[in-house]
This record gives sequence, structure tokens and C-alpha cells, in this order.
Amino acid sequence: MLRPYLRLVRAGFRRHSTYLAASLAGLFTNTVFGLLRVAVLLAVVGETGSAAGYDAADTGTFVWLGQGLLAVVLLWPDRELALRVRSGDIAVDLSRPWNLQVALLAQDLGRAGHAVLVRLAPPVAFGALVLPFRWPENPWSVLLFAVSTALAVVISFAMRFLLDLTTFWLLDSRGVATVYASATGVLCGLTVPLAFFSDTLRITLYATPFPAMLQTPIDVFSERGNPVALLAHQALWAAVALAAGQLVLARATRKLVVQGG
Repeated sequence: MLRPYLRLVRAGFRRHSTYLAASLAGLFTNTVFGLLRVAVLLAVVGETGSAAGYDAADTGTFVWLGQGLLAVVLLWPDRELALRVRSGDIAVDLSRPWNLQVALLAQDLGRAGHAVLVRLAPPVAFGALVLPFRWPENPWSVLLFAVSTALAVVISFAMRFLLDLTTFWLLDSRGVATVYASATGVLCGLTVPLAFFSDTLRITLYATPFPAMLQTPIDVFSERGNPVALLAHQALWAAVALAAGQLVLARATRKLVVQGG
């Protein structure tokens, strides 16, 4: 039962490894933006030596992990499924002997595995060499970070899957995707650490899946908070988001209208 999905994981990895030049270009862009972001945040921290518990090393770690995880987690919708719904090609996908959500998740895990090697490891290594960086004191934190990153990929995929499914009703989900992409960077902790926000706002955000997609893996690596509680929060949202995707997909298939023929 699992063998076809494992092959899809490998296919997802191979598909993205084919476009090495694009991956390297993305790596260069991420690194440049990382230098800009760390310069701005270090200027903020430099005024007092620390801000919301972040010193220079914590800030460097936050920025470079965030820049690397950005491509691994893939916060913003790629709209590939949405385009297949709009064109009617989704009918072919639904006729295949698989669970569509699980099949697409398997491919996304393969994509994420490639991104770990090309888009996460290099900027983290670069940042650790040239700027202040804080490695975990407990070696187990690295393993927990890997688990947390995998859960973040699953949550991000599930949210993007739900966004794409809105195309069954809207026919064009670009508006929804644009709003989601505009808000996600702030809500997940990419722009600034969520610790910079007020307690009320931070508690409100943690009642959503957004921090689990980026801030939580960074916190696990940086050993901020209880790792068991952080991973449990991610696992809960992964289960909820995947279950919601299955329910919406079942509802959408009853409403399917194949366009263009």
C-alpha cells in the first residue's frame, strides 16, 4: 500500500533536482535577502544588546534558519492543483487508484527533501560561518528540529491543499492565494520573531497553524520553550489540517464540473 507513495516521494525529489540552476538561483536570492534581513534585525538588537530575548547570535540563527526553511516548508501556494481544477485535468487525478491528498503530500515531501539539501543547509552553513550563530546545546535538539521541520512541511502542504480546493467553488483562487501569501510571512514568524509581538497577539497566533509552519521549527532548534509541547502543537495542527483537506475534497468531488470538454 505504501510502495506507490514512496515512489512519489522519490519522484518529487527527482523532479526538483532536475532544475538545479533554478535551485541555485533561489539559493543566491535567499542568501542576499538573508544578509539584508539580518542587518536590519541586528540593528534593532544592537540598540540594547537584546530584544524580546534575542541577542545577536539568536537573531542570526532566526534569520538563517528562516531563510532556509522558506523553500523547504514552501509557505506560498504554487497553485499547481488549482490550475488543474480550473482546466478540468483534476478529473484524471481523481480517477487514479490513489488518495489524491496523500499522493500530492508524498510528492511535496520529496520536494522538501531536495530543498533541505540545496536551500536549507547552504545558507545555514554560510550564516554560521560569517555571522553570530547559536547551535543547540543538546544534540537531541537537531533530531527534534528535523521532526519539527517535517511536521511544518505537512502543515504547510495541508493549508496549500485547502487553498487550491477553493477553486472548485471560486474557479479562480488567485485572490484567496494572494491574501494568504501576504499574511503568512508575518503570521508564521518569517518577518520578525513572534516573540516581538504582544502577549495577547502571540497567544492568538498560536491558536492558528501559522506559527507551526516556521516559528516552531526555529524555536525547537534554538531550544526555546518545551520541545514536547511545541511538537504536540504541530502534530495537532497537522492532523486537523489533513482531516479538513479530506473533508473538503470529498465535498468538492461531489460538485465537480469538468470544463473545456
